[in-house]
Amino acid sequence: MLCALGSAVCFGTASVLQAVAARASAPGSGSGVDPVLLLRVLRQWRYVAGLALDGLGFLLELVALRTLPIYAVGAALAASLAVTAVVASWVLRVRLSGVEWAAVAVVCGGLAMLGLASGHEGSEGDRTGLAALRIGALAVAAGVLGLGAAAGRLRGRARAASLGLGAGLGFGVVEVAVRLIDTFSPGALAANPAVYALLLGGGAAFLLLTSALQRGSVTAATAGMVIGETLGPALVGVAWLGDRTREGLVPLAVTGFTLAVLGALALARFGEAPAEP
Repeated sequence: MLCALGSAVCFGTASVLQAVAARASAPGSGSGVDPVLLLRVLRQWRYVAGLALDGLGFLLELVALRTLPIYAVGAALAASLAVTAVVASWVLRVRLSGVEWAAVAVVCGGLAMLGLASGHEGSEGDRTGLAALRIGALAVAAGVLGLGAAAGRLRGRARAASLGLGAGLGFGVVEVAVRLIDTFSPGALAANPAVYALLLGGGAAFLLLTSALQRGSVTAATAGMVIGETLGPALVGVAWLGDRTREGLVPLAVTGFTLAVLGALALARFGEAPAEP
C-alpha cells in the first residue's frame, strides 16, 4: 500500500512540475504553436524531475500491483489528482474551493478504508482461464485504439470524455497485464500476450489522453480516465484474478473504493495542473 500511495505522490507531483516547466518554456509570440517545445522543456530541471518522478511512480505501481488487489492500486492511482490539487495550490497558487478541499479529505479517507480492508492479491490457485484472459487483454488494448479513432470524430466534451475513457481503459489493461506476467525470462516474455497488451495498452492510453487534454475539456477527459482505469480492472481482479478483502471487511472495501473514486472525480479539473488566469 505504501508503494501504491508513493506512486500517486510521484504522479501527482510530476504533473505540477511539468506544468511549471511548460509555462516557463512557452513561446512569447502567443501563437500557441512551437514545434520545438519538447526540446525546450527538456532543458528545464523541473520537467526532467517530473519525468524522473513518473518513472519512479511507474516502478512503485508495478511493485504494488504484484502485491495488492487491483482495486486498491487503481483507487490509489486515482488519488494522484488529490496530490496534484494540493501541490498546485501551493506551487501554482491555484485556489481550491471548500468542496475541493473536502474532496481531498474524502480521497484520503477512502484510501485509509481500503488500506484496512485490502487482502493480498489473488494466488495462483485462484486464477482460471489465464491464457484466455491474456488474449482478452491484448484484444482490449487493440480495441482502445479503435475507440480513440471513433472518439476523434466527436465534438466538445463528448470527444474529451470518450478519449479520456479510452485512455483509462488502456491504463487499466496495463494494471491487469502486470498481474498476468508470471515469469520474466526472455523466452516466456516473448510468448506471453500480456506483455504485448501492456505495451500496446500503455502506448494507446498515452496517445489518447494527450489528445484529449490538448483538444478538449480537461475535466471531462480526466473524469473518463478515472472511471476507465478503476472500475473495469477492479472487476477483472475480483472476478478472474482472485482479489479479495480481509475476512468480513467487504463493505469497508467497497465504501473506501467508492469514496476514493468519487473524490477523484470531484478533482478532475486537476488532470492537467491548472493555474489561476
